[in-house]
Amino acid sequence: MPVDAPVVVIGAGIGGLTAAATLAAHGLEVVLVERAAAPGGKMRTIEIAGRKLDAGPTVFTLRAVFEEIFADAGASLDDHLALRPVEVLARHAWSERERLDLFADLGRSAEAIGAFAGPAEARGYRQFCARARKIYQTLEEPFIRAARPANPLALGLAVARRRLGDLRRIDPFATLWRALGGHFRDPRLRQLFGRYATYMGSSPFQAPATLMLIAHVERAGVWLIEGGMHTLVAALAGLAGRHGATLRFGVEARALIVRSGRVAGVELADGERFKASAVVLNADVAALADGRFGPAGVHAVPRLSTATRSLSALTWNMVATTEGFPLLRHNVFFSGDYAREFHDLFERYRLPAAPTVYVCAQDRDDRDDNAPGGPERLFCLVNAPPTGDRYAFERSEIEPCEEQTFHLLERCGLHVQRRPEMTVVTTPADFERLFPATGGALYGQASHGWMASFRRPGARSRIPGLYLAGGSAHPGAGVPMAALSGRLAARSLIEDLTSRRRLHRTAMPGGTSMG
Repeated sequence: MPVDAPVVVIGAGIGGLTAAATLAAHGLEVVLVERAAAPGGKMRTIEIAGRKLDAGPTVFTLRAVFEEIFADAGASLDDHLALRPVEVLARHAWSERERLDLFADLGRSAEAIGAFAGPAEARGYRQFCARARKIYQTLEEPFIRAARPANPLALGLAVARRRLGDLRRIDPFATLWRALGGHFRDPRLRQLFGRYATYMGSSPFQAPATLMLIAHVERAGVWLIEGGMHTLVAALAGLAGRHGATLRFGVEARALIVRSGRVAGVELADGERFKASAVVLNADVAALADGRFGPAGVHAVPRLSTATRSLSALTWNMVATTEGFPLLRHNVFFSGDYAREFHDLFERYRLPAAPTVYVCAQDRDDRDDNAPGGPERLFCLVNAPPTGDRYAFERSEIEPCEEQTFHLLERCGLHVQRRPEMTVVTTPADFERLFPATGGALYGQASHGWMASFRRPGARSRIPGLYLAGGSAHPGAGVPMAALSGRLAARSLIEDLTSRRRLHRTAMPGGTSMG
């Protein structure tokens, strides 16, 4: 599909890399520019004592999405990544005596929940899983994998064409927390499954019950990637490069060039300007609306209030020795006051006084006999408010949260021997520097209220020729969703280019060309 100028992809996150690989595989000239020194975006790494740690997303799901991306580019996912499915999805703890594992196998999870909280809760879990599966099946084709519907009515019609009864299953008007109350009486289980809202940077007390579908996605399969999550980034970058895409790192896009109402090029921070037949922007849409890509792009998307931002995070990447608690790859340690935690985050905009803690033990798998026998790589995360652009937390504010974080781990039996020189702390202000105009929000907009999904922009922006990819665009946050956004952007771009070529090359009878 020859065009008179390359397609420029700005940003080498998962969405941008997917778009670049897809477009290049379809024969388009592609130039990708990334201001960081390496690809990855939020899927970044940190090096401590010569050891690389994943410092972003750590869970790999929806394998089929990536199989399709590689197949579209004439490749096989299995030839590029070594993947192993886990049997234990995650280990959860509330105290040293209260632990619960969730399994990929529904029956094993139901049995574990029954032993943990009683047979009624086990039955509730089975009903919850059935409901989550139906919600996902209802929304997968007309919403998750499709261009964003213009409004709820359009989505309703798309769903109704498949099966009218499916409309009732979406349940967008109830909050996730309220809906969970219909399945679980044990507050610990509501807490556990309410945590799925945080996968979208949201509060279970404000997010819609639709987010139950995340439980189905996770139970349908979690895989461990040999070499870590960043191996996926390298594989996508390599795929794009093999199809001829030019990947330029350490190069910052400063402004979009728009002529006659259409994107015509890109200006770099060093003053270089070059033409573009189209641009795929893999950056948070807040940066576009904030003018970070020049005045021409400000009106490409609606300007959103900072009050709609998703969560940020306070993280510790460490190489440390641990004792006590039998860590698996994925572990969650729950606070004793979930409502207060989210009140602190979304109402008071402060670090939670009693945080829930996620720990990814990157040298372990899903087996109990997996201790590395020495210092290990740990990624610890607590949720934080997205205020990094207007307020940097002082050390005096971080220390109480840090103390409560590691006190909770101790209370659950996990003893972490930390050393300052082997620890890297990342705050919302740090995430703001990495991802400007976000305040450190890591998931775009929060999924609060039934209209949230329709406020997230689709692949086509308001400026012809400018397409959007990444977790702040449709279908939303998370590694597979960001990849799908890149596919949607590429597909929309190819459709529009094809349509323009047909328009400009239509022939009159007798062979006279129409301009």
